[in-house]
Amino acid sequence: MAEGASWERSVIEKLATEAIREQRRSRRWGIFFKLLTFAYLGVLLVMFLQWRFDGERLAAGKHTALVEINGVIDAKGNASADQVTAALQSAFKDKNTQGVILRVNSPGGSPVQAGIIYDEIVRLRKKHPDVPMYAVVEDICASGGYYVASAAERIYVDKASLVGSIGVLMDQFGFVESLDKLGVERRVLTAGENKAFLDPFLPLQPAHVEHAKALLADIHRQFIEVVRKGRGDRLKESPELFSGFLWTGTRSIELGLSDALGSVDYVAREVIKAEDIVEYTRRENIAERLARRFGATLAEALGLAAGSAPRLR
Repeated sequence: MAEGASWERSVIEKLATEAIREQRRSRRWGIFFKLLTFAYLGVLLVMFLQWRFDGERLAAGKHTALVEINGVIDAKGNASADQVTAALQSAFKDKNTQGVILRVNSPGGSPVQAGIIYDEIVRLRKKHPDVPMYAVVEDICASGGYYVASAAERIYVDKASLVGSIGVLMDQFGFVESLDKLGVERRVLTAGENKAFLDPFLPLQPAHVEHAKALLADIHRQFIEVVRKGRGDRLKESPELFSGFLWTGTRSIELGLSDALGSVDYVAREVIKAEDIVEYTRRENIAERLARRFGATLAEALGLAAGSAPRLR
């Protein structure tokens, strides 16, 4: 009898334990599906708000279109060429747009991204000659930011804005001596004698330095040509103009880097003569941001992330 009772207790305990485990699994799946539902509803809410915002924008009457470049110009953020050019295209396309303002608050960034935005502004201005386009600088419009702004018809600044920095930068750290002190040996295998170009864990090679300087000089030349083309005879040429120096807004006007003092409201009201401002700036939604970050993380995990690249900063 005792053995039978023990066997029954064992079976009951196993059944009870399994039942508890099943309840826990069910609870976990329930929580998962609830979170999934909330995420789905969140995406729908974001899409609805975006749709409503677009509807309100389309319903606007005669107005000044505003597009913003805020932060570093690169392919991963809101100041990417994809985001900015799409916003500019929408702004110029709207039949109620009386003029476009590009509000710039950027220290610079990728010369490629800045170049794409610049070229698109030039194209849109030619396609829509009756729609004036102005750049308005807030705190800083440096390097790649100024590269883009120079495509505008006129550039307005605050007297304390920082403008210019027409130069190109490539920077990195060297860890050769640190590895020696730690007793760590760097091992890198390449196919191509210059594939380990500017590797921070290997001694700096004179040939690599010269090649890097040539790259920077070429991009700098392109930058200067763009500025001269955009600003024309308004530039007061001097040896320091393209040296990478920053200037205050007031001084930038004297040098011909900008045209006059003025804010977004001032330009909309007094220059474009359309006081109502409608923003066309595009920003990534949550889904896009997560997808982009996932892609970047995956690239880094696969060893595909890019190394140091030239920057207009």
